[in-house]
Amino acid sequence: MPEKKKFNIEYEIKSSPRILYSFLNEPNGLSQWFADDVNVKDQVYTFTWDDEEQKAKLLLAKENKLVRFRWMDDDPQYYFEMEIMQDELTSDVALGITDFATDDAVNERKLIWDNQIKYLISTLGA
Repeated sequence: MPEKKKFNIEYEIKSSPRILYSFLNEPNGLSQWFADDVNVKDQVYTFTWDDEEQKAKLLLAKENKLVRFRWMDDDPQYYFEMEIMQDELTSDVALGITDFATDDAVNERKLIWDNQIKYLISTLGA
């Protein structure tokens, strides 16, 4: 399997951390912007896009802070994480994405995240 490198992206989101968190870890919230359908059983999330399923294990969840998933068919060292960051002075909220991709796929992966997060922001009405 080709070596993947870690990359980070940050998006400003006009939402409270509590509301945003429900869109990051609850199947109903995730199915509104991340995948066509989402089901969860025993910390394993099944994401469906155009009748194709992909499973991810929830590795870490900190309420109103972050969720980290690992695709079941990927190497154990790779994951994707969505972290809610709130500025203490301004209370501005940002969503930080950490993901891994091969060198030739990083730009494509960033574009996918850009599109998904735009969809999330419109779903939130933010």
